[in-house]
Amino acid sequence: MQQITNNQIVNLTNVSIFQQQNLVLDEVNLEILKGEFCYLIGKTGSGKSSLLKTLYGDLILKKGIGNVAGFDLTKLNRKTIPLLRRKLGIVFQDFNLLEDRNIVDNLDFVLQATGWEDANKRKEQIEKVLTDVGLFHKSYKMPHEISGGEQQRVVVARALLNSPELILADEPTGNLDPETSDEILFLLRDLARNRNTAVVFATHDYRILEKFHGRIIRCQKGKVQDEENFVF
Repeated sequence: MQQITNNQIVNLTNVSIFQQQNLVLDEVNLEILKGEFCYLIGKTGSGKSSLLKTLYGDLILKKGIGNVAGFDLTKLNRKTIPLLRRKLGIVFQDFNLLEDRNIVDNLDFVLQATGWEDANKRKEQIEKVLTDVGLFHKSYKMPHEISGGEQQRVVVARALLNSPELILADEPTGNLDPETSDEILFLLRDLARNRNTAVVFATHDYRILEKFHGRIIRCQKGKVQDEENFVF
């Protein structure tokens, strides 16, 4: 395991990303710092999801130099991929909550699966993350008893359970109305600020970009480009 220098959480140098034998992105050079909020944009098929999958170890890096949260992406294996993912929070468009368990039990399932043996510490951590996302008062609701926006907040809470250094959000507002999308965006931006957690927010919703400026990383024509930087 290699340590990323300085304040970097992601460092890709001359990286090529493949889906099987097909080259998706080439000559990728990307640096993301701790606590930084970035938008990841691009048309369908432009490589956004492939880039995210590379960052969380679902696609093994075959060419170039890549480090995420201190892990060398070229050396990942069955043993180290779970260790990498404990340092990451992953938020998808689909909630993937366990429908037969309430919110607390959904989160407790994840903590037990990632090695938290002390029940009292699990309880404390669940209370903390639910408070962070504003859902402590609905801890014992079933997923079907809360709104889509609230379910996505549970998913964000789930991503926070192991105090990640990086959150990868792949179209997290794709199934939500504009007002609720804004709420999730505000939540993730605040987490970047207050927890010093880097966030990569992949989206097709250019309305969000116009309304809430931030660093933009674009996948286009097989390349990854830094387009704009705004202070927010």
